[in-house]
Parts: sequence; structure tokens; C-alpha cells
Amino acid sequence: MDNYQIADAFALLAKIMDIHGENSFKTKTYANAAFQIEKLPLQLADMDAASIAAQKGIGAATAQKIAELLQTGSLSILNEYIANTPPGVIEMLSIKGLGPKKIHTVWKEMGIETIGELEYACNENRLTLYKGFGEKTQNNVADAIRFYLNQQGWFLFQQAEEIAQQFLQLLQIQLPTHKTVITGSIRRQMETVDSIDLLTTADATAVMPLLQPLDALTLTEELPNGLCYQINNGPQLFIHTTSSETWGHALLTTTGPDAFCNSIIASLTTTAFASEEDLFTAAQQPYILPAFRDLPQDVIDAAGNISAELIQPQDIKGIIHSHSVWSDGSNSIREMAESAKAQGLEYLVISDHSKSAGYANGLSEERILQQHAEIDLLNKQLAPFKIFKSIECDILNDGSLDYSDAVLNSFDLVIASVHSNLKMTEEKAMQRLLTAIAHPAVTVLGHMTGRLLLSRAGYPVNYDALIEACAKHHVCIELNAHPRRLDIDWRWIPKAVNKGILISINPDAHAVEGFADTRYGVLAAQKGMLRKQQNLSSFSLQAFEEFLEQNKAAKTLAG
Repeated sequence: MDNYQIADAFALLAKIMDIHGENSFKTKTYANAAFQIEKLPLQLADMDAASIAAQKGIGAATAQKIAELLQTGSLSILNEYIANTPPGVIEMLSIKGLGPKKIHTVWKEMGIETIGELEYACNENRLTLYKGFGEKTQNNVADAIRFYLNQQGWFLFQQAEEIAQQFLQLLQIQLPTHKTVITGSIRRQMETVDSIDLLTTADATAVMPLLQPLDALTLTEELPNGLCYQINNGPQLFIHTTSSETWGHALLTTTGPDAFCNSIIASLTTTAFASEEDLFTAAQQPYILPAFRDLPQDVIDAAGNISAELIQPQDIKGIIHSHSVWSDGSNSIREMAESAKAQGLEYLVISDHSKSAGYANGLSEERILQQHAEIDLLNKQLAPFKIFKSIECDILNDGSLDYSDAVLNSFDLVIASVHSNLKMTEEKAMQRLLTAIAHPAVTVLGHMTGRLLLSRAGYPVNYDALIEACAKHHVCIELNAHPRRLDIDWRWIPKAVNKGILISINPDAHAVEGFADTRYGVLAAQKGMLRKQQNLSSFSLQAFEEFLEQNKAAKTLAG
């Protein structure tokens, strides 16, 4: 073990001890030892114990730990701290501008244990509520996290699609006589992707000069039918090439997934198809939309031809689930309502956080009354546009809700969500969720599993049991449209709608810009074959008001 490795071990120990809030004298001792060891002209491994202890910045106690490192290759005190620190918290040390003291606040005061959770908190404007985190710091942390996550190989659909569109536009403009499209997992609308795929009728020799000047790209491989590039701080980029005569076959096989493609082309003896539709016809198969191709065949067959009814972004009529400056949002209720109205939407559901969400400036009972008075005034001024009174009510540890029944009944609708103590067994998670679902005030179950894509799997749940409970108690299931959530998982949408449950595609917007996230929810819902009439936020204002009235009546009868 050389001096640099020894210094790294002491530097890490000092940082983790700082994260735990240990005595600053001890942490500075180890940090100073790391600094001094790095500068030593001779290797510690070549010194005896007395010589090591005599070095500047190294006392007897530190010398003993160096001896342990040299003899065993590890440091027991460091191993102990690592074992008692969530891996995601240690990983935060990789985020530029986020030192141990700030990580301590993030972990111990905010209850955040992964980088993905921290990015989400930045997006929800929560860091600014804590000492040492101003708006500038929050923005810098968010930028550093995005840079770090972009090195990990997998990307959100939102991120990859934005990059793909840039390359698509470049090739379409520069090669106007050729056909070029986005294919691969982006075309299938997968929630996360590890590559960007484009298909073009241009030759690789025509594409290479266009991409070669771009500093953000490195050509890594010339393939038999295309090119592979690595995007700096981004995914791989595959440029697939084909002819017009084999376009349909190439589009199918580059779109994937492999099992689906193989099942379609198994009986074919040629690749000469000018379109995918021609290929499906030759295979004596109905055309399957790319978004559906990851579903089991029996689910596809059972849905039949739903193309005309499949939900589209323009089918969204209102914003359900949004946060204002009353809790952790960035805009006033008026600003959010006026923005929604300007976009042609018919209504807005304000669902600020409930009182237990202290980290998000949750509403006390007194502040609820004040907010409702503001909404009443705005509704008079903005009619026929309507703002509905709602709350994103925390589901507490025992499954109860955050307010009394009298307070809950003052809302037009209640979205119930888990935000705290996410490390649960399936038994505990189900107890909390099932108890909340059964409460007669609950209209919508928010982000069912609490997952954050690429960073937090979410608590384990029994989807079948949750779907049954929501059907029994007339509770809608949210498809949280934030690109990092997309929760409920689209794979469970067919089962939910088969039970008569309404899905509610909600942006969980914390600023007016967040309304645009409904599109990502719609794209995910399309993978679950959701029809527009099966989505609550597609209801017109009149239909939405009628639903709320009927839903409350149904719950009363069921009770």
C-alpha cells in the first residue's frame, strides 16, 4: 500500500466522521494526517514504526492506524463508519460543492440518503429551507448532481430524448434527401435508457463528416451497419444505417426489444420491406405500436385496437397535484392558475403539503383556512377557470392521515402519499398504504411506491393487493408524471384499469414549468395502453366536478 492509498483512507475517514458530526478536533487530525502523508518523499511502507510516528502530522495513535493499514490493507475504524453510513450518503462526497458538513445536514436534518433523492429535493426547492443552503447553492448542487449522474451510464427518458432530438435535427437538416428517425428504447418510450439510437438511409461516410467536428462526441466503433459514438457526459449514440428497400426491417429490429422482433420476423424469408406496416402484414400480424412492444402478448391481444382512444398529451384538461409557495413551490397560486389558464387548461388542483411535512413548509390548520380564502377569491376573478382545494396529505407511520376528518372534509379532494420513513418491509408498507386507502377522505393515492428512477427503488409493495383495495374504496391511482418518478409503473396500468380504477396523470408541479411534465406521464401511460377516458386529468371541468361529487357519494354508500 503506497502513501497515496494511505492518505485516501485517512481523508475518507475524516470526511465520514464529519458527516456523522463527530468531534472536529479528531476529524481535523485525520484530515491533516492525509495531507502530510501525501507530501512525504519516502514511502511509509519502507519505514519502521518509530520513524512513522516521528513524521510531521503523525502522532502515536495515527501511526498505529497506519501500521494496521500496512499489515491488513484496511482500517477497522473506517470500516465501522462505512458500515453505519448509507452508501448513498457516502456517494454524495462525489458531488462537487457538497462537503461533509452539508452532507450531514442533508442526511440528518432532511432525511435524504441518496443522490437521486437529493436531486429531487433540489427540484422541489427544499434545500433553501435549511441553514447553509441558499438558492445559488441549491442550483449549484443540482447542476453537480446532474453532471455526476450523467457519468453512470443510464439516463432518464427525458434527458435522452432531448439529446436525441438535437442529433435528429442535425441529420435531418444536413441530409434532407435521406430519411432519419429516432429508434431504440426512446422510440419505445422506456422510462430509462442506456443509449440513443437513430436510423438513417444515409451512408456512414455521409454521417461521419457531420459528427466529426463535435467536441462532445467520440467515435468508438465503426459497425457493419452504422457507427457508435460516446457522448461526453451522456449515453452512447448509435447511428444505424440502412437502405430504403430494407427500412421497415431495420426500423423494427433497431427499435426492439429483441424477443418481440424475433417473434414477428421468425416466419419471414426476406428483409426487403419499405415500412414496418408492410413487414407486419407479411408476417400476418396486426401492427403493434412501439410503446406496446414491451408488454406481454396476452395483454396486447386483450386490449384490441385502441389507437383512436389511446391517451395523448393534448387530452390533459387540468393540472391535478401541484404545489405553490404556500408549501415548497416556487409560484403563487395566482401565477400557477393564470399559467394553466393561458395554456388552455380548464382547472388546477392545488395540493400543497400537509403539516407533518415540516421539510416542505407543510400547512397548519390555520394556514389551510387562509389558503382556502385566497382560492375562493381567485375563483371569482378567474372564472370559468377553477382552482380546486386539495392537499397532498402525508400517510403517517400507522397509516393514518395528517389531519382530523373535519379538516380533510374541507378539501375538494385529497391526495394521500408516503413521504417519511421510506425504509419499510413490504408488510409495513402495505399496512400503511391499505389503511390510508380505506380512509373515506382519500381520492387519489399519490406516487404509489415512492420510487425515484435510477436512484431509489421505492418501498416494496404488493401491487395486486393495492389495486384491489383502490378498486374497493373508489380511490384513483396517480401516475406521477415527474420524469424521475413515473409512479405507478406503467406495467401495472392494464391490471388497474381492468379493475375499473381511474389513473390520474399528475405533474406534481412545484413551479409553472412543471406542468410540462404531464407529457412524460402521458408517454408512460401509453405504454400501459391507457385510454383517455381512463385518466382523471383528461376529464373536462364539468366531468371532473361530477366525478368528485359521485366519488364522495360512492364512498358514503360503501362506508
